[in-house]
Amino acid sequence: MTHVEVMKQVKKGQITPVYLLYGTESYFIQNITKQITKNVLADSDDENLSVYDLEETPIQEVITDAETYPFFGDRKLIIANNPVFLKAKPDKLPFEHDLDTLTNYLSQPVDYSVIVFIAPYEKIDERKKVSKTLKKNGTVAACLPIKEYEVKNWITNLAGSLKITIADDAYEMLEAELSGDLHLLRNELTKLSFYVGEGGLVTKEIAENLVAHSTDNSSLRLVDAVMERDLHKAVSIYKDLEKMKEEPIGLIALLAFQFRTILRVKLLKQKGYSQGQMQKQISTHPYVIKIALNRERKFSVNRLEEIVDKLTEADAAIKQGRMEKELAFELLLYDLISR
Repeated sequence: MTHVEVMKQVKKGQITPVYLLYGTESYFIQNITKQITKNVLADSDDENLSVYDLEETPIQEVITDAETYPFFGDRKLIIANNPVFLKAKPDKLPFEHDLDTLTNYLSQPVDYSVIVFIAPYEKIDERKKVSKTLKKNGTVAACLPIKEYEVKNWITNLAGSLKITIADDAYEMLEAELSGDLHLLRNELTKLSFYVGEGGLVTKEIAENLVAHSTDNSSLRLVDAVMERDLHKAVSIYKDLEKMKEEPIGLIALLAFQFRTILRVKLLKQKGYSQGQMQKQISTHPYVIKIALNRERKFSVNRLEEIVDKLTEADAAIKQGRMEKELAFELLLYDLISR
């Protein structure tokens, strides 16, 4: 089942004895877990909540807890994180999970306990007996990352729930920065809502100033500084990236990616490719293609090739130990901007 289907059931109070929430989208996992907790336990019923890490605790101990009648209240909730035995290649542990105990329990779970298995993995091995038994006797929710085309709708919906409006030119920046993490998207939009207030408008400028920048987007800003021939701005962005523990060698690679993308977009444009065709050819975010299309007009093919060569030379100078890495990067920025 999808996370949406499971959430609908839980909100209706249709609680089953066993859940498996798997996938890498923590936002969905946390929301479903919170809703299950709300339905199973009273507001301050911590006595009937148990949380285990299955990388540290054998499953047989979890099952013993589940079969023990609650001292207070009618039901108990057990959250079991990291069920490594569901992976194709389980991690080596100093103990063994007795999976027969688990499968026996799954065939006839008690009615006073709810177990939620949380598997933060891209996928589980569905060929295993324990996986098949979980799927047959439990409720399985796939909590997978949203698709690229769904991001804008999520931004709109989350912004609506926070009673703020996102300006059109801010959408693309937010998509590029936060599309891979809904939990982060929610946190950053919440921060923006505190800044603009209820009914406020989030402009691109506000978003750029307040949103926690990813390394990839900072490299886009670094390219902007190079194009604007603003050495002060370029060095300032570089210093910010240093605080994020980014190494010059990695920043050169990011700059090289951006300028190679601009070069490829320019060459594809000359061949008559549309923006959609370019995205399929280059396999990157539509925002990156759109920005590259805006930038390619400011460069000749020769100039772009020259910049890529400069980046390659700086990379080699650092790797071969011919120049101290921080100095090499700052000289590279000066060279690119001064010319």
